[in-house]
Order: sequence, then structure tokens, then C-alpha cells
Amino acid sequence: MTDLFAPLPLTRGPAMKNRLMLAPLTNQQSHPDGRLSDEEYNWLTKRASGGFGLVMTAASHVQSVGQGFPGQLGIFGDEHLDGLIRLAAGIRERGALSAVQLHHAGYRAPKELVGTPVCPSDHEESGSRGLSLDEVYQLRDDFIAAAKRAEKAGFDGVEVHGAHGYILAEFLSPGVNQRTDQYGGNPENRARLLFEIIDGIRSACRSDFQVGLRLSPERYEQQLDEVVAVAARTMAEGKIDYLDLSLWDVTKEPMDERFTGRTLMSYFTELPRGGVRLGAAGKVMDGKTAAWVLESGCDFVTIGRGAILRHDFPERVRADAAYESPALPVTIDHLLDEGLSPPFIDYMNSWPGFVADQASGN
Repeated sequence: MTDLFAPLPLTRGPAMKNRLMLAPLTNQQSHPDGRLSDEEYNWLTKRASGGFGLVMTAASHVQSVGQGFPGQLGIFGDEHLDGLIRLAAGIRERGALSAVQLHHAGYRAPKELVGTPVCPSDHEESGSRGLSLDEVYQLRDDFIAAAKRAEKAGFDGVEVHGAHGYILAEFLSPGVNQRTDQYGGNPENRARLLFEIIDGIRSACRSDFQVGLRLSPERYEQQLDEVVAVAARTMAEGKIDYLDLSLWDVTKEPMDERFTGRTLMSYFTELPRGGVRLGAAGKVMDGKTAAWVLESGCDFVTIGRGAILRHDFPERVRADAAYESPALPVTIDHLLDEGLSPPFIDYMNSWPGFVADQASGN
């Protein structure tokens, strides 16, 4: 189906009311200890009110040493439960499905936040140390425990963050992962941890708890053919409910010259998916592109910057199929009106050309 506003049934749990999912967007708004802030609550519930079928949190770290940025929402301890319970209820009351993105930054964790970052194996460039085998087991168990925490808080599901060079993508990478045990070496071993986490969540949580997976097939020493193989296996096994591709640009061709001549997305839309739903993110800023993603073979569209610019992106597209996001840069006042707090706007200032210079007006 190519109707953005047709319901999307999932194998487990309730259906998405439409095909538009809020991307897990870094926003740096929570408290330093990982507890939910009013600002983050307001940001996410405003997107639920704006019509998204599924509202996902920003990356939420499953271990304190996995923190990837200041003001990150945490899910590594029961001290986070009160805020998570409030957030899940707020999203549900506004008519959207809810999910927590489970995350560990690996070697990308800033030293000023975590001390010495950790990685599948020693990583000289970042100064990260390799995990012991027992620590790999603990990492697996902490992802599973975080999913249980999300379930207890009342979320409809979780998304496992296997993208963007964070720790699960580091395990997948033949360049980063230099382990010589069962979690390193050949592609099957490097993917072992990811599949053990998915299996563990599926076993530990209730039968209708939704599990998604985010993958990015390029950058951070990922190999496109290996990521395609991981995607094919996850969909064939049917243990996840949706696969969320982070492509940076849904229309782009692969960077790897061996695979050019067609879109990067097409390598995934051609895979048998059974009951697993497939979606993609990457510069979807208007209704026409969102519809094109479905026409090109996806089941849903993940909206990032378009949702920052307008909390009600879905409702605007519903009213006008030709809707386009506001032109960049936008003013601070515009972002405040759309529910971004000053810390989030400060973060957006690091994105070239996104926030207008108030002094110059440009």
C-alpha cells in the first residue's frame, strides 16, 4: 500500500495509525543523570499530538558508560522509571504508539562524560578499551534489562540501535571489531551479539511487545553487503516487528562503487520481509518524498528534521499532499513555538544552516 495514512498492522501489539514514525532524535534535553525532563516530555508528546503513528524517544543508554551526549535520556537504572512511565502514558493519551530506542555509544561516548569509553576491541583512535568476554555478556544482558524496563514503564516496544557507528554497529564492523572469540572474526560472529539481544528481548518481554531494529548500511566502517545480510536474516527470522533504515538520504546511491547504479534503499526493499515492516529515514522533508518512499517499496517513513521543523508534520501532509517543510534556516522563535527547549536549540546550532543567526538575521 502507498497511502501514508492507511493503518499499518504490526506482527505484535497494536497497529500504527498511519505510516509516519518519529525518528529517534538527539535533543540533549534530559537531566544529567538520565532522568526525563519536562522539556523532553513536552517535545515528544507534542509530536504525538501532531499525528505521528509511532513516537520514539531519542537514543537512551542502557549503561552509564554508554552515554553518547549530554542531556541523554537514560534507561539503565530503575531511577529512570518514574519519568519513563510518565512519558509512555503521555504519548499513549495523545494517540500514538510509543517506543524507547535502546543505545550504547561505544567508542563514540565522550570521555568527559564516561571516562574511558568501551569498544568491541581496543580502539586507538578514540582511546577506547576492548570489552572482556564477561563484559560482552553484561552488555547483552543490560540491553535486555532496559527493554524490560521500557515494558514495565508502559511503552509499546523498543528499537535496538544498531546504526551510526555505536557499539552494536562496532561489533558488526570488520574494521572496528578485532575480537578473536565468538563475537569477532567472520560476519556471523560479529552479528552474534545483536541477534542475542533481539532473542533475549523477545524471550524476556510479553508476547505483544514490539521490537524494532535500526541499521545504517554506510559510514563508520560498515560494509553494505554485510548489513544487507543482517537485514535479510532479521526479517527472515521474524523476531522483530520493524526494520528502520537510517540512510542519510532516501534517494541516494551507495557510496561503495560496487553497488552504484540504483538507490541504496532498493537493496533492502527487494528483500523478503515476511511480516516484518520496513521503513527508511533520510531527508524526507515533504509530502511528495514521504509518499515516494512508500511507492519505492517501504511500509513506513521515519521523519527526523521535518518533525523538528513542524511538530504536526503528519497532519500538514494529510491536509496537503504537496506540503513542504519550512526553508532553512529558521528562527529561534520558530523552534521554541515547535516545542524545542533552549538546550535542544543550542544543539541544533551545531547543524550548519539550520538556525538563523539572530544578530545578522541569516
